[in-house]
Amino acid sequence: FYRVIRTTGYLLFILHINACLYYWASDYEGIGSTRWVYDGEGNKYLRCYYWAVRSLITIGGLPEPQTLFEIIFQLLNYFMGVFVFSSLIGQMRDVIGAATAGQNYYRSCVDNTVSYMNTYSIPRLVQNRVRTWYEYTWDSQGMLDESELLEQMPTKMQLAVAIDVNFAIVNKGCDTQMIYDMLLRLKSIVYLPGDFVCKKGEIGREMYIIKQGEVQVLGGPDGTKVLVTLRAGAVFGEISLLAAGGGNRRTANVVAHGFANLFILDKKTLNEILVNYPDSEKLLMKKAKVLLKQKGKPPPGPPVPQPRGLASLFGQKQETPKLFKAMLGGKGREGLARLLQLKKQQETQETHAETETKPKEEEKKPAEPAAASAPPAQKEKPKADATPAVIQRTTSKESLIISMTPSPRAGEGEILKVEIKEKENK
Repeated sequence: FYRVIRTTGYLLFILHINACLYYWASDYEGIGSTRWVYDGEGNKYLRCYYWAVRSLITIGGLPEPQTLFEIIFQLLNYFMGVFVFSSLIGQMRDVIGAATAGQNYYRSCVDNTVSYMNTYSIPRLVQNRVRTWYEYTWDSQGMLDESELLEQMPTKMQLAVAIDVNFAIVNKGCDTQMIYDMLLRLKSIVYLPGDFVCKKGEIGREMYIIKQGEVQVLGGPDGTKVLVTLRAGAVFGEISLLAAGGGNRRTANVVAHGFANLFILDKKTLNEILVNYPDSEKLLMKKAKVLLKQKGKPPPGPPVPQPRGLASLFGQKQETPKLFKAMLGGKGREGLARLLQLKKQQETQETHAETETKPKEEEKKPAEPAAASAPPAQKEKPKADATPAVIQRTTSKESLIISMTPSPRAGEGEILKVEIKEKENK
């Protein structure tokens, strides 16, 4: 508006000067002496101003000059009118162009993006989401990237603007100077409804501060249960940035609930800032530990005690197989009797294999793996230092021998041996 008013003022002043020159030329030639000069009737200023407008803006329709002085004066007027008129058109074009420069830039970006998506046959759903992002971003902040606005300013001015706009959002009890450093490095980004801000398990490279809108933290068995809703001013994602020892993975899914405008600070920038503010770093580390406990991650416990003496030469003792746990655990001799019964069933199966039907064989197949594990154990002889345990049953002609011997290979634990021997007939 100022440029329009200024340009119009210049034009009116030039027309005023031209009207005064025309009156001077008419007086020089003689008022009413010819058809070209002012005839002396009516308001002389308005009549002369009217002539100046028609002459300077090259409207035409004026009386023809008669004398040499009048012809030269009229030619100079026409030449000056061409420059004034072209200057006026140029000024108005610049005014309109400056007023619509942002809108033209926005339209150009949208058109180029749509043309690119059409060239590569991007699905219509994705194209609609891209258009929605452009429209919301432009309507909400009047530009596509806020950082472009402040790049031309000195650092002090950038900080002054950032403090007035965003200090209340970022202020979370840390060192004030640290917050000032963060404000200069924050980058704004807009997420559409339903967009994933971050996903569980992915590498965390940024922390987020909510500027406008809301985000939801999802969890549960199927990952759709809303655990908490975060609003403007909330900070999340800093756990992945502060975690050490390779623990920089996201601990939950975060989805935008409606349109959300977030500030982003990457890991490298945060580390550069925290180097100068150790107290704030401790505060953030403490907060990260509290959040980890709330999410069910136990803190690192004491180190596992290492075996001493000769026990360190052998690997950790392997867990007892589940089959023997089922037979021996909690039932005492009943488990041993069950093992002896399986051995008898195997011998009966081998003796009457030709007479038994196929369905019966399939019913007894689950017992074969347990019995098949016994023959390899019979091939190895127990070492001298091993003391096998012998259990004899008075109601049977067989005895069961169970022994545990160290494995000849390091790291394989111990070998469980089971032998079944028939008693000798006296």
